[in-house]
Amino acid sequence: MTLHEQWMSLALKQAVRAFDADEVPVGAVVVHKNTVIAKGYNQVETLHDPTAHAEMVALTAAAAHLGNKFLAECTLYVTMEPCPMCAGAIVLSRIPTIVFGCYDPKMGASGSVINVTENKRLNHQVHVIGGVLDAECGSLVKEFFAKVRKK
Repeated sequence: MTLHEQWMSLALKQAVRAFDADEVPVGAVVVHKNTVIAKGYNQVETLHDPTAHAEMVALTAAAAHLGNKFLAECTLYVTMEPCPMCAGAIVLSRIPTIVFGCYDPKMGASGSVINVTENKRLNHQVHVIGGVLDAECGSLVKEFFAKVRKK
């Protein structure tokens, strides 16, 4: 198992927490100097907050942990390709690298639908690595939406 897969496995554990809470199963962890400093999972329904995506929760916790809005020496691991809102927050945080699991063909903003994270017109570009544990991350999302459709 690669280092990226190890960190993504921790993000997947957060995604399972979201799944168990009847949230879209997306999880995230922020790694700083080889240590997890923040975790997050989707809490949109629980908190009645459209901004409570896994990435947003993890970014906020990481910034609080470091006492800095810029996360220059961090890597964000997230189980699904970030949406435009999260991609914008990632750019603003100055994270140098994001690693994601499954692609999002409907809202993906790191290359699938649009590419916010690597847009050369913005003041910061993020190195993106997609598809890490893609099958595992994607199957959790598919299972969740199959459960939703049955209701």
